[in-house]
Amino acid sequence: MELRQIRYFLALAEECHFGRAAARLHVAQPALSQQIKQLEKDLGTALFTRSTRHVALTEAGHQLVEHARALVTEEERARLHMRELATGHAGRVSIGFIGTATYDVLPQVARTVRAQLPKITMDLRGELLTPDLVDGLLAGTYDLALLRGPVEREDIRTTPLRSESLVAVLPSHHPLAGRQRISLKALAGEPFVIHPSRSRSSMYDWVLAACRRAGFQPASLMEVGETATLVVFVAAGHGVALVPESVQSLRLSSVAYVPITESESVELVLAGRAGRGTPATEQVASVIKKCVDDLEHRESRTSTLEG
Repeated sequence: MELRQIRYFLALAEECHFGRAAARLHVAQPALSQQIKQLEKDLGTALFTRSTRHVALTEAGHQLVEHARALVTEEERARLHMRELATGHAGRVSIGFIGTATYDVLPQVARTVRAQLPKITMDLRGELLTPDLVDGLLAGTYDLALLRGPVEREDIRTTPLRSESLVAVLPSHHPLAGRQRISLKALAGEPFVIHPSRSRSSMYDWVLAACRRAGFQPASLMEVGETATLVVFVAAGHGVALVPESVQSLRLSSVAYVPITESESVELVLAGRAGRGTPATEQVASVIKKCVDDLEHRESRTSTLEG
């Protein structure tokens, strides 16, 4: 059986008239008749009884109608799904997020994709480090990743998303916790809670470089893998920390986020494998860029109102 024959059969079964069925199908009546005869031959049974005035389904014809409708429905569903895949409105996309993007960007992206692209299945992984995300992109574990730039690799393409100022995280009982702004140098002599060393996290180098530019080296370092755990360790009094401003989404009553006077910032970029994007990946990448823009505008309006 061919799908064309099935469509011809259903039209004739519903019209019970060769002329009307042929007109509905936009084919010549002899062509319709020929295809029905071929279908009957292939199946080895008559599907219609014919007379000069009347066309009716045989018992076999009646039995075939439900199967034929199911086949046509599945074919239409398959065509629709292929169109959705081709246009990026269906598919599977895996995304990895560094810890700081886990708290504000990840929830926004998840909500927006679910609302705007409901047929895209997403695999979201948060609280990851930049080197692990780059390795995951190259291995095909992730289609997209939000990480700290720059990434100096020809096989990874990146798009800048936002520049984030660094802020100090202090225990709420710290003498400087109530200040509107502090100099980074004021934290000289303090133990620092920090992301893991350079082979695993880009933030390690950023924080120590900022401290050097402020004229000091932290008294001691406690390395912590996840950003949320880092903030909890500060709350527990193990030291102070320097983090991107988006970490302020982690609201803990036992810590204070205090802006620093120095212009220290880090870049958040969207990364993907060069030349390997699918239509679904491109659709989700556009959503991510829009979500970050919306978050930036929202934060800007909030800062203006608070000012």
